[in-house]
Amino acid sequence: MSAVFDRDGFLVAYDKVMAKWPAEREAVTVPTPFGTTYVNACGPSDGPPVVLLPGGGGATSATWYAQAADLARTHRVLAVDLPACAGRGTEAADRHPRTVADLTAWLDMVLDGLGVEGADLGGHSYGGWIALHYALHAPARIRRLFLLDPAMCFAGFRPAYLLHALPVLLRPSPRRARAFLEWETGGAALDPDWLRLQEAAAGFPSVAKPVTGPRPAPDALRGLDMPVLLLLAESSRTHDTYEVAQRARKLLPRAETIVVPNVSHHALPQSAPAELGRHLAEFLNP
Repeated sequence: MSAVFDRDGFLVAYDKVMAKWPAEREAVTVPTPFGTTYVNACGPSDGPPVVLLPGGGGATSATWYAQAADLARTHRVLAVDLPACAGRGTEAADRHPRTVADLTAWLDMVLDGLGVEGADLGGHSYGGWIALHYALHAPARIRRLFLLDPAMCFAGFRPAYLLHALPVLLRPSPRRARAFLEWETGGAALDPDWLRLQEAAAGFPSVAKPVTGPRPAPDALRGLDMPVLLLLAESSRTHDTYEVAQRARKLLPRAETIVVPNVSHHALPQSAPAELGRHLAEFLNP
């Protein structure tokens, strides 16, 4: 059987990672028909907004801790916990997202609730999949789009990745979450607080499975007329990095593709922070 979810332990682990964020960080909640959404905000209140979406499963908005301070120098950072995924204060409702259209409607409502008319948008992994779909849904609302090793956008999962992920999906436990991350990251040194949060998020109770679905249509991607930065993990075991890069270059008319060396899919947001910070700063502040 799966381990019993320890909510108190999860909150302690979440707050320990959030302690790595800028001191002026504040929490904002936004009510939506899909439940209350929890947002971590920092940076100048009058700065241009940048909205950050984490990966799925045990990932949360806390995972952006290594980039938050740099981004907050020039932007109002708005890091969002996803519906039907682990989160600090997200509350479920009777209605939950079932389709891509539900997710884009949810993000519409979150931006409306935050008073954001237009923003830069970024996402990692599953969050990148949502961000890309949202940019196609509301291109007039997104100025620039950046994707960190996005999943299921340009290529499918490797069979070995799905095989290793299956035990965590079927019977989540802290031990299985750690074993999976250690396999995918190749035994790289991981932030112990971040790793503890991933373990604590195993078995997070949810009323619904996260929405998954098709890749964005090629014709839609060819018509996406906005700057896109694609930061890919060279050592990703999630998909074929160079296949993703090749397909993205063919499909996206204004894409810049960068392969970040010696880093895996799950470690990308918090690994090589100086290199990622430089690429993001150059992209967001042209």
